[in-house]
Amino acid sequence: MTSPDLAALRPRLPSPVEEIADGRFGRHGIRLLLKRDDLIHPDLIGNKWRKLAPNLAAAAGRTVVTFGGAYSNHLRATAAAGRLLGLPTVGVVRGQELSDRPLNPSLARCAADGMRLRFVDRSTYRCKSEPETLAGILREVDARDAYVVPEGGSNSLAVRGCRALGEELRARADVGVVALACGTGGTLAGLAAGLAPDQRVLGIPVLKGGFLGADIEGLQQHAFGGRRGDWSLDERFHFGGYARVPVELDAFAEDFEQRHGLPVERLYVAKLLYGLVALAAEGAFPRGSTVAALITGRPFP
Repeated sequence: MTSPDLAALRPRLPSPVEEIADGRFGRHGIRLLLKRDDLIHPDLIGNKWRKLAPNLAAAAGRTVVTFGGAYSNHLRATAAAGRLLGLPTVGVVRGQELSDRPLNPSLARCAADGMRLRFVDRSTYRCKSEPETLAGILREVDARDAYVVPEGGSNSLAVRGCRALGEELRARADVGVVALACGTGGTLAGLAAGLAPDQRVLGIPVLKGGFLGADIEGLQQHAFGGRRGDWSLDERFHFGGYARVPVELDAFAEDFEQRHGLPVERLYVAKLLYGLVALAAEGAFPRGSTVAALITGRPFP
């Protein structure tokens, strides 16, 4: 089997950096830049491109099996990649109870892009990385020789792929802090490794639980042999957990859209931007700082 020609997808790299004027930052002497990874590719958006591209190359034409919840951006991106590259894809979806319900718009898009969906109960899903459980899942989907990509796409190949993001920002000597929303932590793990020693990364987890720091350290250990870069997490802005978008957060996102003409993705980007506004008001960034916010996606559908 041969690797797919990813260059044929014509990604926009490096992604552009835009400065926006926002009084909530300006009054504190802070410049806000947006690293527009959402503009890399219309279907493989943002960090999904950076994490999936090296894995798609490694798949070398084999069926790609991966995992996610009912609203997973990663599942949609993988399905789109399969359609564009002619690769068969299987999405293992958390929640057996969903199998008897109509597909939500996110999963319907996956199916329309040719992804076979397999719903599994939540206890099985929690054990999906255990060899015996994984082997059973692959048998059930008739894909024993498949290339397996973990939930969220975060593995060593993905982490090393995201190092290029840090290298793109490394040349921006004016950028002191790079901030991003985090799900599985793979993007942060790679980004931090690519930045200059005097630049730091601030991660805003979108899930609650306090486990992400250890996960990121594990990803860096596997990808680079140890911790890399200056990074930290602020766990206060998950708004109750993944896919939770209360009225306050939705109103903030709408206001940001009106101020700057930027469509704000709610599950990740809105929490990042909300957190940065709050941190600026708290004095977390010294006057004269330049903060680059990583825009990893856009609203769906």
